Parts: sequence; structure tokens; C-alpha cells
Amino acid sequence: LSLMQNEITNLKEIPTCPHLLTLFLDNNESLKIPNDFFQYMHSLKVLNLSRIKLKSFPLGISKLVSLQQLDLSYSSIKELPRELYALVNLKCLNLEHAEELITIPQQVISNFSRLHVLRMYGTVSLNFLESLKDSILFGGEEVLAEELLGLESLEVLTFTLRSVRALQLILSSNKLRSCTQALFLQSFNDSTSLDVSPLADLKHLYRLRVFGCRKLEELKMDYKRLVQATRQPCVFHGLHTVHIEVCLTLKDLTFLVFAPNLKYVEILNCPAMEEIISAGKFTDVPEVMGNLNPFAKLHYIGLVNLPNLRSIYWKPLPLPQLKEMKVDGCFGLKKLPLKCNSAREQTIVVHGDKTWWINLKWEDEATQDAFRPCFKSLYPAGARWNELLNRNYM
Repeated sequence: LSLMQNEITNLKEIPTCPHLLTLFLDNNESLKIPNDFFQYMHSLKVLNLSRIKLKSFPLGISKLVSLQQLDLSYSSIKELPRELYALVNLKCLNLEHAEELITIPQQVISNFSRLHVLRMYGTVSLNFLESLKDSILFGGEEVLAEELLGLESLEVLTFTLRSVRALQLILSSNKLRSCTQALFLQSFNDSTSLDVSPLADLKHLYRLRVFGCRKLEELKMDYKRLVQATRQPCVFHGLHTVHIEVCLTLKDLTFLVFAPNLKYVEILNCPAMEEIISAGKFTDVPEVMGNLNPFAKLHYIGLVNLPNLRSIYWKPLPLPQLKEMKVDGCFGLKKLPLKCNSAREQTIVVHGDKTWWINLKWEDEATQDAFRPCFKSLYPAGARWNELLNRNYM
């Protein structure tokens, strides 16, 4: 039964559906669900409550003892009740972008012994950090990470972390390393440097987001040791999506050069960012520089509010799969790493400010002519000044 996206606000009647297996109620944003709504659905296996602003958790869900898949992504729930202990057959739990979720009682997650899929990427918004001191998810998130170690059936994990200690717990487990697919590193304020080399052991990691790490100056790697150990420069083979946001002191993202399958890169509100890939990081391994072919599969790159950015890469790149580039608030960036042939062999759209575009420096006149038709202004005439006045720099 699918009632998704119907603007339903109330479920007043209690249905008797003893043989119902699947129920979709998602995308009914203002839906109110009475606690006894599910009491005659003993056979229900799949329940989707995503994108609903639930004021309180429908406790009747705990009576769904046959439930195997529960989707609460993008919902407004603030805590998971202890009554969920009863869902012993649960195999898939999706809490991604449940941004107001701040409390998960101990042993609720570990009680799901048959859990195959746990999605918690983007769980908890930065707006709620002040109330997190006593929560299990954050403040005591290491406890939750330790609970994951006991989930023997787990095959897919996406997770949000706020401390180096919690990240180390994930990386210390062969099981968790093998099933981690996406990581959201949020507000790592306990250090100015984070070694990302161990993330190379996450063979299925395809998505990485680093958000609100205001003191973080460096995502570092021991490039010399890494190259000697692997005998090849590319180590983040699965990584294809990277978001870096509100990292106020971060200066470069050179580790991205070792992600050969990157498709989507977005960097927002990092005022200290000077280079995306820094040639200076390879002074100890100059032989690597000749073998690099970064961004070969890149489809999109977005650079927004990076006022000190000077360089994306130190020389022009072919970028054979690039479709779109967005550059806004990066007036220190005077040159793009574009080759003339790239514009001729594929359609590329460059979104940006017209003044910035006019003042760009090009490899030669032929390259400038080739990319001239690719530009599309982000702002209609006169709108730029209003945008600058209203912009909230973080």
C-alpha cells in the first residue's frame, strides 16, 4: 500500500490489515500518526516514514514484530524509544539526515542482531549540538560505535562521527571497515590535523563529507610512505563524492589526487583554502607528480566562498568527463586548469560571476576562445550586489 506524497495530514481511522506487507507513508510532510495506527498490521515487513515532520515517535511501531525495513530518513524524530527493542527481525534501518535525532538509548542498535543495513549519514544537524551533551549518539557517540562492533550481520554502514576516537573505533574493526560506504565527519574540534590515510582501508567508501571542523587545518597523508607501501598512487578507489563545508582553517585537499574515480566535488565556505591540490606536498616524492592524472572522471566541481583560493591544480588537465563547474566568491582564483581540447570534445558549463570570468587568465588565446561559450552567469544584472549584501558568511 502506497500513500506517499499525497499531502495527508491525519490518519484518524485504525486500519485492520493483518496481511499487509509493505506500507509507504513517506513525503506527507505534516502527517500525524496515532500510536495505535499499526496495531493490526502484524505481518508488516516494510515501513517508510521518511520526509515526515513527526513530532513524536509512533510507539505502535514497536508492535510490528515482523518488521524488516524501517525508513526514518529526513524525518524530524528527536529520539528512538526503548520500545524498539521489540523489532528483533529488523534488517534495514535508515536514519540518514534525521537531523533532529539526538538520543539513541544504549543497546537499541545492538539489539538488532539481524541488521544488514544501517544508514546514519547526516544524522543530527549542527543546529542541535548544544543539546547533545547527554545523548548517546553524540557526546557519548563512542558508545554507539562500540555497539556496532557486535552487529555480525551488518553489510552496509553509513555513519556520522564527531570525534577522532569514534573514527578510530570504526577503523579498528575489519567488519566495519569492510561495510562502511559513507562517512560524515562533523565538528572535529579536538584536533587541528586529521590523518586521512586510514580511510584508504575503507574499500567501499564512496562518499565523504567533512563539515563544521572549524579548527581543522590539514587533512594529511604521509604521501611518501603511502606510495612506497602501495606501489601505486591511487588509493581511494571507491570514493566518488566529496563535500567539504565550513572548515575555516583548512588550506588544501591534496589527498583528492589519490581518488581516481571522483565524480562530484563540492567545497563551500572554507575561507583559508588556498589550493585544492598542492604541489608542495610532493617534494619528497617528485616521481609521483609525473604519474598523476587527477579528476579524470570528474563530472562536477563546485567552489563557493573560498576567498583565498589561488589554484585548483598547477597545470591544465584534460578533464574528459567534466560537465559542470561552479565558482562563486573565489575572486583570488585567476586561472582554471582547463585544456583547450576539453571544450571541443564535450559540453562544459561554467557557472560564475561575470566580473570574475572576464578577469581570468588563460593558457593561450585559443583556450580562452574555446571556453568563451561555456560561461553562464550566476547572477542577473544588478543581482550580484544584493547577494553580497545578504550573504551570511559562516
